[in-house]
Amino acid sequence: MTMKDSENTEKKQSEDAHLDRVGDWLYELRIKTVLPHIHGRALDIGCGTNQLMKRYGNGIGVDVFDFGGADLIVSDTSVLPYPDASFDTVSIIAALNHIPYREKVLTEAYRLLKPGGKILITMIPPGISRVWHVLRSPWDRDQHERGMEHDEVYGLTRGEMRTLLKNASFEVVKEMPFMCFINTLTIAVKR
Repeated sequence: MTMKDSENTEKKQSEDAHLDRVGDWLYELRIKTVLPHIHGRALDIGCGTNQLMKRYGNGIGVDVFDFGGADLIVSDTSVLPYPDASFDTVSIIAALNHIPYREKVLTEAYRLLKPGGKILITMIPPGISRVWHVLRSPWDRDQHERGMEHDEVYGLTRGEMRTLLKNASFEVVKEMPFMCFINTLTIAVKR
């Protein structure tokens, strides 16, 4: 991406900011929910505009789509250019359902975490997500810029999340509902 492309992306986002105030408010609520649980060096996978890592101040944000602000754009978040045990915290905020190869990404997160490190994932259940996406489609920048690809799903249940994390060798230690019990922050550790 050239400097001009980056400037155009940022300008477009700034011009469209008023179109998705609800989405921005929800994003802010997710950040406020997750921030207190981050420690040490952090990695945010599917970082979007990278606001979480910018606020936290000690981390890297990666994504496969350039929403503007990511530290690194990659073609595949299941193969990241960092050594084993590089991070204390990995976060995936409202993005795991948009990753078709979820299992591989969680295995990569496990590799990148130090022993005792934790992964933080926020997720909305599929039924609510499907309705929400339909209602918000005229204003949702994500749907206009990127859309839904093959193998993406409209949210994950808590049971699906537990299974994915267990299969990647994580141990779920907390499931914390927020946003009027619609969203869940799942915290799991690398043993």
